[in-house]
Amino acid sequence: MLCFAPHKKLKALVQNRNARTLRAFLIGVELKSRGAADIRESLAELAELAQTAGAEILSEGVQKMDSPAPATFIGKGKATEFAAFCKQNKVDTIVFDDELSPAQSRNLEKIFECRVMDRTALILEIFGQRARTREGKLQIEHAQLKYLLPRLTRFWSHLSRQRGSTGSIGGEGESQLEADRRKISERIDKIDSELEKVQRQRETQRAGRQRSQWPLASIVGYTNAGKSTLLNHLTGATVLAEDKLFATLDPTTRRLRLPTNQNVLLTDTVGFIKKLPHGLVEAFKATLEEVVQADLLLHVVDVSHPQADEQIAAVNAVLAEIGAAEKPVLMVFNKIDQANGAGTLNRLREKFSNAVAISAKTGEGIAPLLAELGTQLRPVREFLELKIPHEAAAVIARMHAVGQVIERRYTGKLAKFKVRIPPHHHAEFAAFIVPEKPSPE
Repeated sequence: MLCFAPHKKLKALVQNRNARTLRAFLIGVELKSRGAADIRESLAELAELAQTAGAEILSEGVQKMDSPAPATFIGKGKATEFAAFCKQNKVDTIVFDDELSPAQSRNLEKIFECRVMDRTALILEIFGQRARTREGKLQIEHAQLKYLLPRLTRFWSHLSRQRGSTGSIGGEGESQLEADRRKISERIDKIDSELEKVQRQRETQRAGRQRSQWPLASIVGYTNAGKSTLLNHLTGATVLAEDKLFATLDPTTRRLRLPTNQNVLLTDTVGFIKKLPHGLVEAFKATLEEVVQADLLLHVVDVSHPQADEQIAAVNAVLAEIGAAEKPVLMVFNKIDQANGAGTLNRLREKFSNAVAISAKTGEGIAPLLAELGTQLRPVREFLELKIPHEAAAVIARMHAVGQVIERRYTGKLAKFKVRIPPHHHAEFAAFIVPEKPSPE
């Protein structure tokens, strides 16, 4: 629900836009640039999105075209044919697989005589249902209002102008449409200001993390690839992990301790998708900063999905859009416990040599993943030889906590260690360092 509604009719409009979709008919266009298999897969994903939003899918229709029609996207004859079917089957919502212009939406609603929405509107509706934090709600409201603003016209038929404040001698006032546009623009400006505050808060949090000198790894991937399940398995977090598209939206950061005794901050981010609305990427920039600032990206791929390659490409496209295309990436091939992923896994392993195969659900492959994380996130560490008295138990415990012990020997009153220590901990162990022997001339 959008928290802004300046007029009763606009409030009803916003409520209607976020109402539960009941009976949906899906429409796709097969262009020369898109084969039949591509449109089938895209419509299957659209059906998953609609079901996630709470819809019952009654049927779908596809039209082959050289290019979309400027006025109605599909041909008017095909639109009339689909409209007759929808009226007979009491369809209340038409969902197009591609983005519609405001004019196309208006024309189609006249033909279908029911609600018409595109993939962008559907994704925005799902995000509106799933956002839980204040930040997430602000980001979604911002994207929804930006989407709604140019589409207000079709919801108003009165458009009568209000008289000026001086009564009958005054000039024409603003129309209801103009008033609503103004109010929405004011609300967008206010949200922009609040999101700037959120970004500053994230920068402050990030600066605090950098002082601890812990590396940051961000989990990215296509929606429903298993990112939240992986975070939960690695860190013991309790992030919602459902077999649904966009099960979680709000980022979660947890500490992960690697077998090398190294602390890593691991962040789960919103899932990506093909045709992810640009406005949504813009709205989530504060959240996606975690990806841009990460030292390493864990790109989780569902190898059981028949379109795994296309999903990898879609994720890479979004990473490029937010300026994270050059980040170091560790490919994580997930869901290897599902037999239908075996062929895809073998092919992807040949394509991506630097990859780890896992099952976030069963835990298979997690140990190699942690080892690879330790290798790729290994900071510059100082190699030291230490001699520590046995009674300095606290120092020995601290060394094990922050360092990677390579060798240990307990002789007499001293314990001797060969250890790698982060440079900023050098002063803590300076009194116990064994001086290097001068090299013979």
